[in-house]
Amino acid sequence: MPRIAVLLPCYNEEAAIAATVAGFRTALPSAVVYVYDNNSIDGTREAAAKGGAIVRTERQQGKGNVVRRMFADIDADVYVMADGDLTYDPQAAPAMVDQLVAEQLDMVVGTRRHDVKDAYRGGHVIGNKLFNGLLAGLFGRSFSDIFSGYRVFSRRFVKSFPILSSGFEIETEMSVHALELRMPVGELETTYLARPEGSHSKLSTYSDGWRILKTIVTLYRIERPVLFFGGIAALLLALAVVLAIPLIITYANTGLVPRFPTAILVTGMTIVAVLSFFAGLILDTVTRGRREMRRLAYLSLAAPGEV
Repeated sequence: MPRIAVLLPCYNEEAAIAATVAGFRTALPSAVVYVYDNNSIDGTREAAAKGGAIVRTERQQGKGNVVRRMFADIDADVYVMADGDLTYDPQAAPAMVDQLVAEQLDMVVGTRRHDVKDAYRGGHVIGNKLFNGLLAGLFGRSFSDIFSGYRVFSRRFVKSFPILSSGFEIETEMSVHALELRMPVGELETTYLARPEGSHSKLSTYSDGWRILKTIVTLYRIERPVLFFGGIAALLLALAVVLAIPLIITYANTGLVPRFPTAILVTGMTIVAVLSFFAGLILDTVTRGRREMRRLAYLSLAAPGEV
C-alpha cells in the first residue's frame, strides 16, 4: 500500500479549508493530509487543525514557495496536491491515484470541467487555451490544462523537481519539468467547483498572466538555448541582410559605400548574430548536462507501481 500525502497550500481560506480537508480524508482515508498556511490573517490554521489536518506554515509569500517547502518536507510514495479552497473535487483523488500507480506514471493532471458558470472566469478560460497552445508550440507537446492545481505525483517526480518559481507560475514549471524529462504522465477530467461564500481567488488575470508568460519564455531560453538564441541570431542576420542589400547594389554600381554608418551597423549586427548562435550552442551543452543530472536523480527512485 503506497504512502499517500495530500498537500493543500492555502492562504486566507477559513471558509473552505475545513470542508476541503474533510473531503480528502473521506476520499483517501489512508492518506495523511497536510495544510501549508501561507501567512493567512484569518482562522485558516485553526479550521484546518480542527478538521484533522497536520498544519504547517511557510512564511515566504507565494504558491511556488509553499510547494517548494511541501516537496522538501514531506516524504511519501504518492503526493496529491490541490488548492485548499474547495474548488477541486476530492472524490476524484482515488481515481487519479489509481491511474498513477496502475500505469506507473509520474504525474496525473486533473483537467478542469466547470459545470457552474461562476466556477471559472471567462478571461481565465481564454488565457488557459492561449498558454496551452503556446507551450505546445514551444516545447512540442503540452497538457489540456497546464494551470490546473489538482495533480498527483510520484515520489521520483517530487524529489527530482528543482522548483525555481515563487508564485502561480509553479504549474507551468511543473509541466515543463515533466515534458523535458520525458516523464510518463496522464490526465483525468475532474469537476471544477464554484468557490464557497467567503473564499476569493488569489490569481490576478493580468499580473499573474504576465508572470506566467515570462516564466514560459525563461524556461524556453533555459531548456531550448539553441532555438532561442538561434532565433535571435536569425532575426539579426535577416535585418542585416535587408540593410545590406542597398549597400551592395550601390557598391556594385559605383564601387563606393556612401552610407558608412549603415555598413558599420550591418557588420555589428552580423557579429552579434554569430555570437548569439554560438552562445546557444555552448549553453545547449550546459543544458544537456543539467538535464542528465536531473534524469539520473529521477531514475534513482522507484516507479509508483514498484513501491
